[in-house]
Amino acid sequence: MDRIQTLLDNIDSIRKEVLEHALYKHIHQVEDVNRFMEAHVYAVWDFMSLLKALQIKLTCTTVPWIPKGNPMTRKLINEIVLGEETDISMDGRPASHFELYLEAMRETGAETKKVEQFIHAIEQGSSLESSLKAVGLAREIADFINFTFEIIASDKLHCIAAVFAFGREDLIPDLFTSIIKDLNQDISVNLSKLLYYLERHVELDSDEHGPMAMQMIEEICGDDDKKWEEATEASLRALQQRKSLWDYIVNVIREQNTLVAE
Repeated sequence: MDRIQTLLDNIDSIRKEVLEHALYKHIHQVEDVNRFMEAHVYAVWDFMSLLKALQIKLTCTTVPWIPKGNPMTRKLINEIVLGEETDISMDGRPASHFELYLEAMRETGAETKKVEQFIHAIEQGSSLESSLKAVGLAREIADFINFTFEIIASDKLHCIAAVFAFGREDLIPDLFTSIIKDLNQDISVNLSKLLYYLERHVELDSDEHGPMAMQMIEEICGDDDKKWEEATEASLRALQQRKSLWDYIVNVIREQNTLVAE
């Protein structure tokens, strides 16, 4: 646990910048929420690729099956996959968190056409690079996604696990959930599905997935100093990418509100 704490201490400064980002002070109306979701949805999507990359490396996903790796890490990653890929929707249906997020976007009136076109292009066999170009994503969003897949392509299990554990969805603070709750009371647009998604993440990340991810990092890095160093560096880069994405969303919201004011 001392190694985990050292890593956390080393990333503490940039992590605070993300958690205390000015973005949250700019969410005042449903249009602001929608601009946030239209950019953030890609982080929800590529999170699943990080997760599946870990599952592929930590468990046997081919046939014939063999007992691959440490049974404890197999159990940890499979339980996280179960929760993220087949959670339960508000009406009791199985759904991935990405699908829950799309449902929330549709409920609030956020634009989903671009991300749906992006997913369709990948389903049709287009490369990630071609799919990104086809829908014309902003550079900051493309950079965020490309970093994720750079880490996956590195084939360094400890770096993939570190980005998964320290650079992902637990970076939406309780403050954001509180803002959405207040908005849900004040406006006519229903934000209940977004609230449900956020609350499910808080519940799973704090009670289950967070502790599991910490245990997984310890198992993977062990006593290897180089792995801990590289895991720390990967986490720092992931947090910087998140900050850049948040900076971009703030600018989009500001531009939107300036146009409305004019």
